[in-house]
Amino acid sequence: MRDAVIVDAIRTPGGKRNGQLRDWHPVSLAAFVLNTLVQRNDLDPALIDDVIMGCTMQVGEQAMNIARNSVLAAGWPESIPGTTIDRQCGSSQQAMHFAAQGVMAGAYDVVVAAGVESMTRVPMFSSWTDIGNPWAPEQLARYSLTEAPNQGIGSEMIADEYGLTRLDLDQFSVQSQLRAALATKEGRFENEILPIPIDFGDGVKLATRDEGIREGTTTETLGTLKPSFVEGGKVTAGNSSQICDGASAVLIMSSQKAAELGLRPRARFHAFALAGADPVTMLKGPIPATAKILAKSGLTLDDIDLVEINEAFASVVLVWQKATGADLSKVNPNGGAIALGHPLGSTGTKLMATLLNELERTKGRYGLQVICEGGGMANATIIERI
Repeated sequence: MRDAVIVDAIRTPGGKRNGQLRDWHPVSLAAFVLNTLVQRNDLDPALIDDVIMGCTMQVGEQAMNIARNSVLAAGWPESIPGTTIDRQCGSSQQAMHFAAQGVMAGAYDVVVAAGVESMTRVPMFSSWTDIGNPWAPEQLARYSLTEAPNQGIGSEMIADEYGLTRLDLDQFSVQSQLRAALATKEGRFENEILPIPIDFGDGVKLATRDEGIREGTTTETLGTLKPSFVEGGKVTAGNSSQICDGASAVLIMSSQKAAELGLRPRARFHAFALAGADPVTMLKGPIPATAKILAKSGLTLDDIDLVEINEAFASVVLVWQKATGADLSKVNPNGGAIALGHPLGSTGTKLMATLLNELERTKGRYGLQVICEGGGMANATIIERI
């Protein structure tokens, strides 16, 4: 079987809600990333077999197959198709899986996996309209519910189940902010972030930094925030992922094709796994996904040099750590979505850009990426640095 390698992985800086990326139409934002990807690698886009793009809120400006729309907006040949997928928060991680698996199967030679989400312009839950409930009566009856589960409530439930305190969640969130601030100061994100032009009426400037980092965050300041989902609860805006605008992309091909094109592979896909879990608590999918991918790969967590797990909520990471025994010093070493933002459909390929660059910086071999997803699912990916 052929292998699948990563030649490049890039992302925009994260934009806060109504922040630095607010004026970018999401199609234009994704198109900008696509063009930067081929320019950085001196690649003729006509060689690309497909663009697979994650996006969760596929309505409004993100409707009607944003992958294809982004290809056309980028000015690429009309012969290049695109498809948009929704596996909730893991949408672009699933795009990577499909892309890499297509290369390994011989269906693709060169493919782009990408993701985009403008949470400013197409707010979360925009796709849940007044024309019906996405949960059918059979689902509601199965779980004794009257409405679809709420992820925030789920984050409270798993924190309670694993005995996590409000202080545990806040301390982890402070660490995320401090790590992100240090990584930014040391320039660790510079190779993955593409400078993006913005103009708020005072001339064009380049946005080069993630906008959500709060350098002065302490447990004391977080302790003043009110619970977001449950009265007297533990989960607040400060220990949850930030609403974020962003786009990202990964260039994937076989090592043979990379050699033909004179491109240097940076990592190879080593293993893939998916998992389903209880859709009510919803957020424990990374635990079985991690177990499955380690079993498939023949590796242990001790073999994994770095982990990127999406910080949808602090409780997600801490519950996963309690279940797996993972060493948190190797987990999200440059901070995570609590500080850097979680642009939904873009997060999978965004995290891969960070994981790849940090593996290179630290000269690690194996990296694990895992993301919890709405509906009680998770994706897991192991890459091996070349």
